[in-house]
Amino acid sequence: MFQPNMFESHHHLLDMPLKTPESEMGKIRDEELESKSGTENMEAPSGDDQDPNQRPKKKRYHRHTQHQIQEMESFFKECPHPDDKQRKELSRELGLEPLQVKFWFQNKRTQVKAQHERHENSSLRGENEKLRAENLRYKEALSNATCPHCGGPASIGEMSFDEQHLRIDNARLRDEIDRISGIAAKYVGKPMVSYPHASSRSLDLYGPQSGLVVGLGGDMYGAGAAGDLLRSVSLPTEADKPMIVELAVAAMEELVRMAQAGQPLWIPTSDNSSTHEILCEDEYLGTFPRGIGPKPLGLKSEASRETAVVIMNHISLVEILMDVNQWSSVFSGIVSRAMTLDVLSTGVAGNYNGALQVMTAEFQVPSPLVPTRENYFVRYCKQHPDGTWAVVDVSLDNLRPTPITRNRRRPSGCLIQELPNGYSKVIWVEHVEVDDRAVHNIYRPLVNSGLAFGAKRWVATLDRQCERLASALASNIPAGDVCVITSPEGRKSMLKLAERMVMSFCAGVGASTTHTWTTLSGSGADDVRVMTRKSMDDPGRPPGIVLSAATSFWIPVPPKRVFDFLRDENSRSEWDILSNGGLVQEMAHIANGRDPGNCVSLLRVNSANSSQSNMLILQESCTDATGSYVIYAPVDIVAMNVVLSGGDPDYVALLPSGFAILPDGAVHHGGGILDVGSGGSLLTVAFQILVDSAPSAKLSLGSVATVNSLIKCTVERIKAAVSCENT
Repeated sequence: MFQPNMFESHHHLLDMPLKTPESEMGKIRDEELESKSGTENMEAPSGDDQDPNQRPKKKRYHRHTQHQIQEMESFFKECPHPDDKQRKELSRELGLEPLQVKFWFQNKRTQVKAQHERHENSSLRGENEKLRAENLRYKEALSNATCPHCGGPASIGEMSFDEQHLRIDNARLRDEIDRISGIAAKYVGKPMVSYPHASSRSLDLYGPQSGLVVGLGGDMYGAGAAGDLLRSVSLPTEADKPMIVELAVAAMEELVRMAQAGQPLWIPTSDNSSTHEILCEDEYLGTFPRGIGPKPLGLKSEASRETAVVIMNHISLVEILMDVNQWSSVFSGIVSRAMTLDVLSTGVAGNYNGALQVMTAEFQVPSPLVPTRENYFVRYCKQHPDGTWAVVDVSLDNLRPTPITRNRRRPSGCLIQELPNGYSKVIWVEHVEVDDRAVHNIYRPLVNSGLAFGAKRWVATLDRQCERLASALASNIPAGDVCVITSPEGRKSMLKLAERMVMSFCAGVGASTTHTWTTLSGSGADDVRVMTRKSMDDPGRPPGIVLSAATSFWIPVPPKRVFDFLRDENSRSEWDILSNGGLVQEMAHIANGRDPGNCVSLLRVNSANSSQSNMLILQESCTDATGSYVIYAPVDIVAMNVVLSGGDPDYVALLPSGFAILPDGAVHHGGGILDVGSGGSLLTVAFQILVDSAPSAKLSLGSVATVNSLIKCTVERIKAAVSCENT
């Protein structure tokens, strides 16, 4: 419906005074960080040198010669930011003091900036005036609209004054106001005006008819758990923002060069028929001398680069990386928690080009034996002139110094290049400095190989998730295949439920600082660790006291063999104690990619005891070069019938359990598996058990002992079964 005053709020926005903008967000604001005036600085002695009895001298103004000015003008065109060495050499040639040269360049940069700002301000003012005039014209048209039948004033519901056209133009005006408000906010540091229509973005990857949105489901412990830790990180101040902008721009330049460079920066090496690259640290320090400072004592460098072609368009990939909820969902196996603390820029032209966000995140390996890595960083997105997109992270720890730095991110991220037919080429760079001394010995070869936190894991996860989305939306599903779900609504609902199950499992299996694991026995690697939580008022989880138990251990069996054994319904009775030896049948199946191991299944356990009712199990298995998962949860038969009919899966209660299977180090070919790092598997087993349906109940020692016995018995069964297969 239209009202005569519908444009009033927009008119006020357009009447707001324009602040002086900068030429572009990425301009390095040296003049804001340096001294105010060359003459003032030259005449004002330092606190140590100043004589308290001496009266301040009158300012002396130095006028440069025409030759000196011409020489400095010529040098300024080539290099507006000379370093100390260049200033000294120039001062020697021109017969000036280095400080005089420094202040001349500073004043010159200020002058050029002011000229550019006047031009930008003039352009924005003209555009503002144009929008105001157009806005007034539409208001006048609305106020003068007449009824086509009686000729009187039009009332709501009778107006036929090209209403659809007005709606379209009104939306365009909103976008223009948003863009100008965003530019003003970016340059003067004020929050951007928000409208009801500009809510948080959700990613519809394959058009409005697909109905599949990334970012579904929630974490195992609720949003509050992430908030408690991440709120402890303070927001950047206004004084911090120029430094953050400068750091982000420098990080973007470094990322692009790191992604595109070859030797001698990246040195190719071969290991057991696999080729990878090693960053030459001496070359890196020589190429990027500034960066975020020298490596702190006690930290070691990890650098890796990986390239892949993924089945997703470049715009959707950028959306995933710049939306914290979608990013956490797609990379749920790596990102245990993440939060956007501040948005310094939302980008321009309706996309993320120029977007700048201050974030905090916790990165994990799916095992309680590997400490998580928490980072406080800025994320910057930019579209380069050749059409390539880049997203870079760099730590902001220098803004918030701490006595102990455990890890920090040097410029890391990816370049995304558009390819035909909806594909994209991704070059991923991970470069961190970390204290990994707390990593358990059996996981150390994996962490050192780069498969735990390196670029290969990020790219492999992204590739698998892109395949999952593409397969889920495939329309050419053969109707004759047994157990295959062909209904689009049923597929979407079942995949949404499986995604929530996987995210819940990944959020609860690692060593996140929000988890309080209690070790039950001994001091070995395969000790059982337990923790409890209360579930209340959440339709996606059964109410009551939930006991989580997890253990990690090494077995001398290749990861693929372990994965195939655990995902196969025919071998489930060999390890699943809760199935009571019953026959397990697959009732429904959704393929998730080229690898047959990537799928979502609905299993039915036919109990050997006729007095017991049959049980349904939802299971998702997924695998890539850096690791595999088999995750499952018992589900209610009535609820699953609703899901398979396309109903809302958010009300299906889940308590996920399962397995994370990782290689014990770099991939090996041939030879026997003798020790950790020689081609075996690192297996994490995690269970969730509802021990009492009353949230106020007390946890009994008997419940803990039962779960401990259950997980240890399951581990022994798995070890015995896969070891027999391996012989």
